[in-house]
Amino acid sequence: MKTILGIDPGFGRMGFGCIRVDRGQCQAVDFGVVTTKAGEEFGYRLKQIAEDLRSLIRASKPSLVAMEKLFFTSNAQTAMRVAEARGVAYLIAAEEGIPVIEFTPSQIKKALTGDGRADKKAMERMVALLLGLPRSPKPDDAADALAAAITAASVR
Repeated sequence: MKTILGIDPGFGRMGFGCIRVDRGQCQAVDFGVVTTKAGEEFGYRLKQIAEDLRSLIRASKPSLVAMEKLFFTSNAQTAMRVAEARGVAYLIAAEEGIPVIEFTPSQIKKALTGDGRADKKAMERMVALLLGLPRSPKPDDAADALAAAITAASVR
C-alpha cells in the first residue's frame, strides 16, 4: 500500500488530496485546501503554506507528491505568485525526503477521462467515481489535487 499526496498549486488556495493505493484501488484519505489571507504580506503567506504543507506531509506520510504543472494565464503576476507557491511545495517535499512528480492539466484530464480537454465537471465526476465518493469533492482545488494523485497512482 502506498500513499500519494496530490497538490493543486495556488497561493490563496492550494488544493491537496491524499489517497492510499492498494492493489490498484485508490481510496481518499483526506482532501481540502490550504488557505492564506488576501492582503497579508506575501512572504507570510508563503510561510503559512510551508507550515501547513509540512503538517499535512507529516500526518499523511506520503511516499510521493503529485503536483499539477503551472498553467500560465494572461496574468503574469498571478502566474509568478503561483510559481513561488509551487516552489514552497517542492522545498517542503524535498526537506521531508519525498519525491515529486508533475503532470500538465491535459495529462491529468487524459488519465482520468481519456480526453485531454475534458471540462471541470467531467473531471470532478471521475474523481468521485474512481474514489467511491458520494459526490464530487469540493472545493474544485481539492478535486484537482485528488486528480493529480490518481494520475500518479496510474503511472507508478
